[in-house]
Amino acid sequence: MKLNELSDNPGATKGKKRLGRGPGSGKGKTGGRGIKGQKSRSGVAIKGYEGGQMPLYQRLPKRGFNKPNRKTFAVINLGLIQKFIDEGKIDVKADITEDALIASGLVRRKNDGIRVLAKGDFKAKATIAVTGASKGAVEAVEKAGGTLTVTAPAAAE
Repeated sequence: MKLNELSDNPGATKGKKRLGRGPGSGKGKTGGRGIKGQKSRSGVAIKGYEGGQMPLYQRLPKRGFNKPNRKTFAVINLGLIQKFIDEGKIDVKADITEDALIASGLVRRKNDGIRVLAKGDFKAKATIAVTGASKGAVEAVEKAGGTLTVTAPAAAE
């Protein structure tokens, strides 16, 4: 058997009916669209039309606001940093900077900076320098004997 000899079982596939190919085809002239009206014409865009009734998307109130210049931070928890330290992916002797966190694979990208939160337990005596941190995170690192410094966000690259 060769590739050019392969074929589907008889009756397994059915060709689509070609529209507008004369009266003998059974789908000639109007091509199954009926006579007149918006749907019979080309370029139809009805989408949310409800027969003249106010469409649902217009009946519902507009809510909220998206700040156009908002900052997005990569968020990590202290527990995850501790896990990476235990696994040897982060070196405690050197300062733990944002670049070190990215190099270890803990954070994929910096965005507008990295923010540390206090979830999880932290035991390592480490020096961490990031863009943002919660009060709880700062307290937890200091309790473990380390320091957590919050630096100003880097300018947009």
